[in-house]
Amino acid sequence: MSITQQLHDLGQSLWLDNITREMLDSERLQQIIKEFSVTGLTSNPSIFEAAISESKAYDEGIREKTRAGLSGETLFVELALEDLRRAADLFLPIFKESSRIDGWVSMEVSPLLAQDTAGRISAALKIHAQAERPNLFVKIPGTPEGIPAIEELIFAGVPINVTLLFSCEQYLAAAEAYLRGIKRRLEAGLDLQIESVASLFVSRWDTAVNGQVPLELRNRLGIAVGHRTYQAYCQLLAAPRWKKLAAAGARPQRLLWASTGSKDPQASASLYVEALAAPGTIDTMPEKTLRAFAAQGELRGVMAVDGGDAETMLATFAEAGIDIDALSQRLQQEGASSFGKSWKKLLGRIAEKSNALVNDGKARV
Repeated sequence: MSITQQLHDLGQSLWLDNITREMLDSERLQQIIKEFSVTGLTSNPSIFEAAISESKAYDEGIREKTRAGLSGETLFVELALEDLRRAADLFLPIFKESSRIDGWVSMEVSPLLAQDTAGRISAALKIHAQAERPNLFVKIPGTPEGIPAIEELIFAGVPINVTLLFSCEQYLAAAEAYLRGIKRRLEAGLDLQIESVASLFVSRWDTAVNGQVPLELRNRLGIAVGHRTYQAYCQLLAAPRWKKLAAAGARPQRLLWASTGSKDPQASASLYVEALAAPGTIDTMPEKTLRAFAAQGELRGVMAVDGGDAETMLATFAEAGIDIDALSQRLQQEGASSFGKSWKKLLGRIAEKSNALVNDGKARV
């Protein structure tokens, strides 16, 4: 039995953190699903920016949409949804067989709406309707401005992937927003099965502090934060208020490990995958990390529901001068800024391609 199937069998879902039109056209995504027990995928502005910039696979779609009068974000959203609809259809059998637990894809709301709660809600509702797929998450950052949007969208029945979470506290804020939305649906007599995941970013912690801490602490901070957050996740699911909602038909907002590709060339490529194995969670990883884990990874047991040595490890980092709370806020702000830059770069690249492709078509005529 493959190592990826073993991880799947212990109760953790493996999702792919990538999508390109070339993967869909060449049927490489189908192969990955079959070979590595992959049951969903995620995307973000950086992934689409790279895919569109480095490939001609999107050129015809850009040309057609430009001639139809689309531009900017409107053009990109439809271009991205074309890919995500195809991926969602590939995962639809898994979605149905797992009773909606797995088989999901994700689409980001514009990062340029970072400070606009009402704008995020409106954009998410539009993407949800435009996608026309039951297994598409709309991604909303778990920033202070995003938390009210998460509650409102869950209440409105929109499946949400809460992204850009870096700490246990940020995760709990997102979880509370989900619970409030579900509770409001219960009080309104609405269906409670509105799925959500909460994405905790892991490797960026270590990128931020490596070089500032002793060698024995290298690449250990992200894992410690993950263990602390997993403990909070387990405690929430064991709490009476959640059990009451679950008894009424609600589904848990599953914890998702994001940014699980190792950034340190001296570390194992599957470092975070091995350390974050836990039932009831999701690990979304780049294709390179997935293949490395499949080839050389090991299962070393599952995460402790009590957090293991997380608090001791975090105290050690504090003694080394790392302010965990301040760093978590900085990482979230930097993540939002990075996605915003990728979004602007993406829109600029699409505009360049639109002009070039349309003008090239006119020249041929």
